[in-house]
Amino acid sequence: MTTDDRRYDDQDEAPLAGYATLATAFAAGAVLFSAAARRRGVQLPDRVPPWDVALLGTATFKASRLLSKDRITSFVRAPFTRRAEEGAGGEVNDAPRGRGARRAVGELVSCPFCTAAWVAGSLIACYAATPRTARLVSAGLSAMTVADWLQYAWTWTEHKTEG
Repeated sequence: MTTDDRRYDDQDEAPLAGYATLATAFAAGAVLFSAAARRRGVQLPDRVPPWDVALLGTATFKASRLLSKDRITSFVRAPFTRRAEEGAGGEVNDAPRGRGARRAVGELVSCPFCTAAWVAGSLIACYAATPRTARLVSAGLSAMTVADWLQYAWTWTEHKTEG
């Protein structure tokens, strides 16, 4: 086997051990939550209504964008990323930095799709343990999502009427 055949990616930069550590941490969190919920006697819902899925989904969308793209939360990402460029609507685009676990965390916190899995896991755990609290938090985040869409629509309408 050649050296090139042993590499995972072309640049040999994928922090596979860091990814494995993050995946293990996610799985361990799920197991710990499950054990704690069982010990406390938390009854899981028999079903999740579609409107709760929609509420949790829009909340996950907004929270993952807040954590991974918002200018104000850049202090959370700063140890693991560097500012790559300005984005639209108060967002920024960060790039992961470092090697190993630091780079893996940088990739996680700079990617809204990656962060969404962690946010959804947290919201679902909250929903299972305290559904009213989860709905309230999700409603707030979902309201922010709707407000963002309205801001973009308003801005688009203003540009259409000016041009």
